[in-house]
Amino acid sequence: MIIDDVKNLGVRVVAVSKYVEPSEVVPLFNKGFKEFGENRVQVLKQKIENLKDFDIKWHFIGNLQKNKVNELIRLKPAMWQSCNSYELATYVDKRLDYKLDTLFEINSAFESTKYGADPNFATDEFFKIKESCKNLNLIGVMSIGSNSDDKKEIIKSFELTYKIFEATKSQICSMGMSDDYKLAIKCGSNMIRLGRILFK
Repeated sequence: MIIDDVKNLGVRVVAVSKYVEPSEVVPLFNKGFKEFGENRVQVLKQKIENLKDFDIKWHFIGNLQKNKVNELIRLKPAMWQSCNSYELATYVDKRLDYKLDTLFEINSAFESTKYGADPNFATDEFFKIKESCKNLNLIGVMSIGSNSDDKKEIIKSFELTYKIFEATKSQICSMGMSDDYKLAIKCGSNMIRLGRILFK
């Protein structure tokens, strides 16, 4: 069974619940999944309110618009996975009154449809954020694998993220989703974000 297989992978699993109702989160929580991810602030708010009786660690994984920053901060997620620029980092940092665990999102596939920092400058930008943004606890990197049927291209994008992970001496390398998490783990990922295969 996929749920049991995933639990035994030896990596942290964030169950991405963005397409399901709050009631569908509960069975997974009861099977041992404690970290869940949402990509829209409004939906995250609804899920937190609906599931307040469960000790869930919520991750925000979507692109964060500036007009949603204050609302996200009020929700106090366990982790913000999608910090994708120094500009956005400083904007959030100025509004925080607590330490927020944060990952730096990298566009390691070099795709215009994806958010994330340019890998060529990501390491320098990572350290710039770490130095300047004292309320952001920058502990790792995040990326989405190449949108390709060519495994070599997907691996290439993961390996690039992993190089930046090593260069920044980070704790967390978050990469790998339902279609490519096995490749991501082979490339060094220690956190995967799974949605469809857990909720089907």
